[in-house]
Amino acid sequence: MSELSGKVALVTGASSGIGLATCERLVELGARVAMIARTRATLEREAARLGTARAAAFPLDVGELSQLAALPARVVEKFGRLDIVVNNAGLNHRGPVARWSPLELSDIITVNLNAPIVLSRAALDHLPSGGAIVNVASLAGFIPLPHEAAYSASKAGLRAFTKALREEHPELTIGLVSPGPVDTNFFGDVQDVPDLVFSQPMSTAHEVAEAILEVITRGTVEIAMPRASGALATVGYVVPALARRLRPLLEARGAKNKARYMKRKGL
Repeated sequence: MSELSGKVALVTGASSGIGLATCERLVELGARVAMIARTRATLEREAARLGTARAAAFPLDVGELSQLAALPARVVEKFGRLDIVVNNAGLNHRGPVARWSPLELSDIITVNLNAPIVLSRAALDHLPSGGAIVNVASLAGFIPLPHEAAYSASKAGLRAFTKALREEHPELTIGLVSPGPVDTNFFGDVQDVPDLVFSQPMSTAHEVAEAILEVITRGTVEIAMPRASGALATVGYVVPALARRLRPLLEARGAKNKARYMKRKGL
């Protein structure tokens, strides 16, 4: 029997991509999942596919912080317990800061940083000893990316919050998964994605989901994906002069990779 059998997990951004792949794996391992996303029809369809005994849809925009704060109690009311929280929902507006309004930039911080903080705090009142919180950050949280300034800031903040929270609550498993590019619809308009992003190998949503499960079951502090890219990002942060020297080479490689990706996707 799986160690997750009978556990209850709350997953945000659960209607597609990494969140949906994570819900699928949790259900396969015997857990029940509260699936959180904005689009009711899509969310309810996916929850029904996973089985009403194992999955329940909670349509919610995580940017609505007061509703988000009440969510763990609703999940406990539905399932009788809460053991795992996966903060996966994300938002990005790519391009120069000046392209976006002040409030549009603020929305990135609300969804990517404020929402995980609010949900993690609300969950603390319900998680048992041995429970888990996993936050999905990004390699952009290691080293800031031009044209993704607010996104980089939100993910750097999420990494800091998670590591501090882990120190405060040793009775819980608290960790991070920080992927580079992931082949999901989160890219939006690929033309707007910085070439530097495509310089790194691309993961799949299922690979990220497996990393999330590894944090839950093994207590890993952080998994950067791919691991070599995480090491490179760390070096670039510690030695900015080296990062500046390598950037043109990485951007050239990324531009070629992006062109191949767009051709493969028919974009």
